[in-house]
Amino acid sequence: ADLLIIDDGAGGTNRKTVASRLKTYIGDNTPAFDAYMNSAQSVSDNAVTKVSIDTEIFDSDGTYDHATNYRFTPGVAGKYYVYGSILGQTDASKLKNIIVQIYKNGSVYRTSNHDPRDNFGNESSVMVSAIIDMDADDYVELYGQCNADNDTNTVFAVSHTRPCYFGAFKVLGA
Repeated sequence: ADLLIIDDGAGGTNRKTVASRLKTYIGDNTPAFDAYMNSAQSVSDNAVTKVSIDTEIFDSDGTYDHATNYRFTPGVAGKYYVYGSILGQTDASKLKNIIVQIYKNGSVYRTSNHDPRDNFGNESSVMVSAIIDMDADDYVELYGQCNADNDTNTVFAVSHTRPCYFGAFKVLGA
C-alpha cells in the first residue's frame, strides 16, 4: 500500500497513513456523472426543449437517468457543480440565437446564450454551468432553445469536436 507521511504540527512528530484511508477522512466528490447526446435531436424553432443526453461516459452511483427523463437526482444532499452544453444547428445560415439552461426541480436555475446579432451562421455551441445546493431528492435537467430565421430545420446536433453534453459532481469542502 502507498504510505503518506504527515507532520502532525505539534512538535515535529511525523505520522503515517495509507493513501486509501484518506477517502475516509476527506470524502469524495460523488455522486457524479458525465454524458453526451449520441444522435441529433430535432427541435421546433424557438421552443424550449429538454435535451436528450442519452449516452453516459460514467455514472458513479447510477443517479443519472439517460433513458427516459434525462435528469440527475443525486440521492445525497450537498453542493454540486453542474455543467452542460448544446450545439444548435440549422440547414441554412440563419441561426439567430441559441440558449442553454439548467433546470432545477422543473424551473430555470441558470441560463447562458449566444446571440450572433447580424452574423448569422448555421451552428453555434453554448455552455452553461452553476454550483447548485441540492437535497437528496432534487433534480437537474438540461434544456435548450434555437431560434432560426424563417423557421428553418433546427436540431441539437452531434459533433465530435463540440458535442451536446451534461454532467455534475459533488463539490468537496463546500
